[in-house]
Amino acid sequence: MASNQDYYELLSVPRDASPDDVKKAFRKLARQFHPDVNKDPTAEARFKEINEAYEVLSDEQKRAAYDKYGHAAFRSGGAAPGQGDFGNFTDINDIFNEFFGGFNRSGAAQQRRSPRRGADLRYDLKLEFLEAVFGEDKEIEVVRNESCSRCTGSGAEPGTTPSKCRTCNGTGEVRRMQQSILGSFVSVTTCPTCGGGGEVIAVPCKQCGGKKQIRSTRSLSVSIPAGVDNGTQIRLNNEGEPGANGGPPGNLYVVINVAPHAYFRRKDQDIIVEIGINIAQAALGDEIEVPTVDGKEKLSIPPGTQSGNIFRVKGKGVPHLRRSIRGDQIVIVDVKIPAALTAEQRRLFMELSKTLGKEVVPQQAKGFFDKLRDAFGV
Repeated sequence: MASNQDYYELLSVPRDASPDDVKKAFRKLARQFHPDVNKDPTAEARFKEINEAYEVLSDEQKRAAYDKYGHAAFRSGGAAPGQGDFGNFTDINDIFNEFFGGFNRSGAAQQRRSPRRGADLRYDLKLEFLEAVFGEDKEIEVVRNESCSRCTGSGAEPGTTPSKCRTCNGTGEVRRMQQSILGSFVSVTTCPTCGGGGEVIAVPCKQCGGKKQIRSTRSLSVSIPAGVDNGTQIRLNNEGEPGANGGPPGNLYVVINVAPHAYFRRKDQDIIVEIGINIAQAALGDEIEVPTVDGKEKLSIPPGTQSGNIFRVKGKGVPHLRRSIRGDQIVIVDVKIPAALTAEQRRLFMELSKTLGKEVVPQQAKGFFDKLRDAFGV
């Protein structure tokens, strides 16, 4: 007998605990003190005590004898609890399944040898502002793995073939019988000789060195649609890494990054540009030319235009990716006050000032950003 400590105290359960409560308590403690998990020097002894207590309390007859006679019930020469045939070995196997995922790992080997899709790749492509607006055909160079052309992906030098691994007999796994305090069990590990592939390459390919793939730079053509923006992704099917075991290749995702323009800014499908006009144009009105992504466009400035006034030029914005329409161009006016005047200009402004007066008029609370929000309908 491993211990004279009360079995109920060992499992931390009351004396009227149900069989399910006893089992739950045992499983919890077994996970905590199993020597393969707990490296404390006292863990193994503690685990034996817990197993001994559970062997008694999980058996109706043994539990009845223990409740009546205590430890003396097992001192008549019979096999002491914990020293027999491990009648509760099924429960121990359940615990091992929780710790290590069970003993049957043939599915893992099968998965390693089954066709697998290749990994996806990413390519960051930088565009100029106008290229993103109107679209562009681009040539890019992608560095990726490709199936070796010399050995056609077998890894073996032409004229030779891979052979079945003798260590694992082609299964990709090595099974070992091990002994523990719970008895014998089988551990399954990836074959160290073939790495789980089930094959051994005696004469590696001279081009790929037996790796079955080579690093290669591939030129690809990418058609950039009009209206792309920062973060837009363009998928090129089957242009990613090659698949394994005959699986399909992955995809290549081209991610767009748009360089800023000297004076155009973008908000969704609209293009914003700020222009400066002089005080006479603002006061008297004028017809001016403003830059757009399509070239110069005429814009009528009404008399009395103020700094921050916003005008909209229809259809001169960015094309919608999935619709055959374009956004607008938003023109923001900035009335420029001359920093230096000629003598004649100063004389004229002095004459004008006599007619305008000096009264200070408070302005409405609505400001520039309110006007901008109105222009975009937000």
